[in-house]
Amino acid sequence: MATITRYPFLRHLRSTPTAHVVQLHDGALRRSGAGLAFWFRPLSAVLSEVPLDDRELPLVAHARTADLQEVTVQVTVSYRFTDPELAATRLDLSISPTTGAWTGNPLEQVAHLLGELTAGHVMDALAGVTLREAISSGAGPLREQVTAALLADVRVHATGLTVLGARVRSVRADADLEKALQTPAREAAQAEADRSTYERRALAVERERAIAENELGNRIELAGREQQLVLQEGTNARARAEEAAAAALVEARARAERQGVLAVAEADAARLRGEAEAAAEQARLAAYAEVPQAVLLALAAKELAANLPQVGQLTLTPDVLTGALTALAGRGAPAGTAGGE
Repeated sequence: MATITRYPFLRHLRSTPTAHVVQLHDGALRRSGAGLAFWFRPLSAVLSEVPLDDRELPLVAHARTADLQEVTVQVTVSYRFTDPELAATRLDLSISPTTGAWTGNPLEQVAHLLGELTAGHVMDALAGVTLREAISSGAGPLREQVTAALLADVRVHATGLTVLGARVRSVRADADLEKALQTPAREAAQAEADRSTYERRALAVERERAIAENELGNRIELAGREQQLVLQEGTNARARAEEAAAAALVEARARAERQGVLAVAEADAARLRGEAEAAAEQARLAAYAEVPQAVLLALAAKELAANLPQVGQLTLTPDVLTGALTALAGRGAPAGTAGGE
C-alpha cells in the first residue's frame, strides 16, 4: 500500500517496488509506474494502485463426473497483474488520496472472476471421466487441463491478469461413495496383510518344527552317546572284573605256592627235628647203656617221682615196689642189651 503524506493543499505519495501506481488528471494519464514518489493535488488527482507481486487464490470447485457423481476439487490458482493500466480500467483499483487505501475490494473481484472461471474449467475437465477415473488418475491430468484452460481464457487476459498455474490439491467424492470405492483397495490390503500373517505363521510353524527336529536330533544323539557310555562302562566293569579275577588267581596261586613252600619247609623241619630227636634219643640211650643198673634205678625212681602227682603220704608195699622195679628193669633191658652188643 502506498504511503501518502498530507500537507496543506498538497499530498505526497510514495509507493513500493511491488505496486504500480497510475495517476489520471482530468481523464488523461499523468503518471504510471512502479515505485513512484510524487506530489499531487488531492482534489484533481485520480490514483490507482495495482499490485505486481504473485498471489495465491485457494478455491473449492464442485463438479459432476460422466457417471453423474458429485466431486469436490480443491484448487489453488497463482496469478499476477501483467498489464496494470488495463487492470486499472477493468477493476476498481483506485486508492484514497488521503489514506492510500483501496476504496473498493478489487481482490475480491479477481477472486470471484478466477473462481468462476476455474470452476467452469474443472467441470468441463471432469465431465468426460468417471468418478473412479477422476479419483484414481490423480491431480496431474486435471491440473494440466485447468492450467491450460485458464492460460487460454480471453477474460483473464482482458482483465490484465496472467495465470501462472493451477495446483489441484485433492479430488474428493461423497464420504460414503468414497468409502465404497476404497473398499476393494482395503480388501486387497487386508488380503495382503492376511497373506503376510499366514506366511509369518507358516514360517513360525516351520521354525518351531525345525527347532523340535533339532531337539529330537539332540535327544537321539544324547541317547546314542548314553548307550555308548553304558556299553563302555560295562566293558570297563568287565575288564575290571577280569583284571580282579586274574589278580585273585595270581594271588591264590602265589598263596598256594607259598603254602606249598611252607609245607615243604615244615616237613623238612619236622624231618630234621625227628632226625635230631632220634639222634638225641639214640645218644641218650647210648649214654645210659654204660651206666650201672643201680644208677639207672635211681634215676628212674627220681623221674617217676617227678612225674607223679603230689601226695601227702606214700605207702610202698613190697608188691608195688617189686612191680615197678620189674617194669623199669624191663624198660631198660633193651638198652642194656644194645650196649652189650
